[in-house]
Amino acid sequence: MTAYRAFQFCKQYKWTTEFRRLCEIIRNHLANLNKYRDRRDRPDLTIPVSLQLYLDTRFEQLKVATELELWQEAIRSIEDIYGLMCMVKKTPKALLLVVYYSKLSEIFWTSSNNLYHAYAWLKLFSPQKSFNKNLNHKDLHMELGNEKERNFRVANLIAFDVESKPENREILSRSSLLLDLVAKGVMNCVTQEVKDLYHILEHEFLPVHLALQVQPLLTKISKLGGKLASASSVPEVHLSQYVPSLEKLAALRLLQQVSHVYQTMTIYNLSKIIPFFDFQMVEQISVDAVKYNFLAMKVNYRKGVILFGNKSLESEGIQDHLSTLAESLRKSRVMIYPPRKGTPTLGETLSDLVEVVEKEHKRLLARRSIIEKRKEEQERQLLEMEREEEAKRLKLQKITEEAEQKRLASEFEQMKNQRISEEIEERELEEALLQEAEKWSKKKGKKPVLEGAKITKQSLRDLAVSEQLREKQEMEKRIHKHGKTMDYLEREKRKEAAPVIEATFQKRLEEEKDRHELGQQREVDLSRQRHAGDLEEKRKAWQDGGEQEASADHHNEAEMILLYLLGSKEERH
Repeated sequence: MTAYRAFQFCKQYKWTTEFRRLCEIIRNHLANLNKYRDRRDRPDLTIPVSLQLYLDTRFEQLKVATELELWQEAIRSIEDIYGLMCMVKKTPKALLLVVYYSKLSEIFWTSSNNLYHAYAWLKLFSPQKSFNKNLNHKDLHMELGNEKERNFRVANLIAFDVESKPENREILSRSSLLLDLVAKGVMNCVTQEVKDLYHILEHEFLPVHLALQVQPLLTKISKLGGKLASASSVPEVHLSQYVPSLEKLAALRLLQQVSHVYQTMTIYNLSKIIPFFDFQMVEQISVDAVKYNFLAMKVNYRKGVILFGNKSLESEGIQDHLSTLAESLRKSRVMIYPPRKGTPTLGETLSDLVEVVEKEHKRLLARRSIIEKRKEEQERQLLEMEREEEAKRLKLQKITEEAEQKRLASEFEQMKNQRISEEIEERELEEALLQEAEKWSKKKGKKPVLEGAKITKQSLRDLAVSEQLREKQEMEKRIHKHGKTMDYLEREKRKEAAPVIEATFQKRLEEEKDRHELGQQREVDLSRQRHAGDLEEKRKAWQDGGEQEASADHHNEAEMILLYLLGSKEERH
């Protein structure tokens, strides 16, 4: 579910880089799962529930990859599904195979592999038919291709045979595909237009009128398709996407038939009988056809004609050139090394033969001695290498043994020291316990508890534990008793102190009240004295000002009188 949510998140926000990284993480998890088989927490893929969960994750990964149009990641997801099935040696259910082949058909169509695309649809036909009993011709279609690649990797993905050997793999070809279409009854499920098109392209010989008969059929086929109500894996199919490939196939078939009838043809006439494309596109189709030896033709642009010929034309020309070259070389050799005049005698021939035999014998002996020396040298080198390897092995073994001995000695010494320290600690503990036991037994004039008895480590421990427990209980009792006494004392002290605290509080309130009233009275007296001084200074200032301005006009006198009256009123106030 975590992987499913991550896939949906990447799909919603179009995060292609994160989706690739997520797929790589899941792929590495499966690889590590197959690598480390001895882990106890490793899930068992042979269990149907575990295998189904792993398959569901990969199929969801495949769906999201095709929806994001990440075709390389989609083909890797296909390989992941196939690899997972090869690990468990089990073929998935028909429902999952339907999804598998439907996505495979999309991938091959995007990569322009028409042959593999058609094979994927053929493989989709069988599980789809078994999954949906009411399948009709509206839910199916086919595609014809002209590619001839032999790719065992794609053949495995299409065949989905998890236990097949390399020598038993099915070879993908156009001829075998057509045979399978007829054998599996696909032709009985298609529409009449598709049947007529198949018959014209595969069985009719119409070098001039082939395109004219194919064109109306393609127009009808382009209108077929739509949503499929019964095929759950393929929501809809539009046959119009196959029309360009069918037009290319029809043009290729027309060129092949024309090459069997005509030796020359003008470019204008050829373009006229192929209404699908212009001559530039026809020329590209012809180049591919000549490249794969489907037909032999040449274009003469100066004369505006096309020359058709047989496929062996180029090879025969090369053969003639080689023969001419060989004859020229023979004549040159005769001119450089002329033959002897007259017929050689038998003795000369035999002497020459003996000389040749002796030379050949000596050469063979020399070659044999060289071979023997090489063998001896090689054997010597092998022996030397073996000695060196043996010496290295012995040296490494000796070093390993010495290291092991040192390790064992070190461990033994550590164990010995640890044992001695433990014995010393136990002895000291026993002595301490014995001293404590004697101290506890002699406390308060008591007689030793263990006097006359056999003293053991366990008895000392029991005595120490019992004494500690007894002292702890007595301490708790004393603390509890002291706590109660302190509670009583505190309670009585608070009872006695309560009246004193209340009287002190009331006395403090009275003192604070008197102090507050005294401060207020002092502040009022200070304010009155300050006000009287200010009035006296103001009156003196008015009197001095009246004497200096006695000679002013009546307006000023009235103003001064008014100010004086105001001052007197203020003084009265």
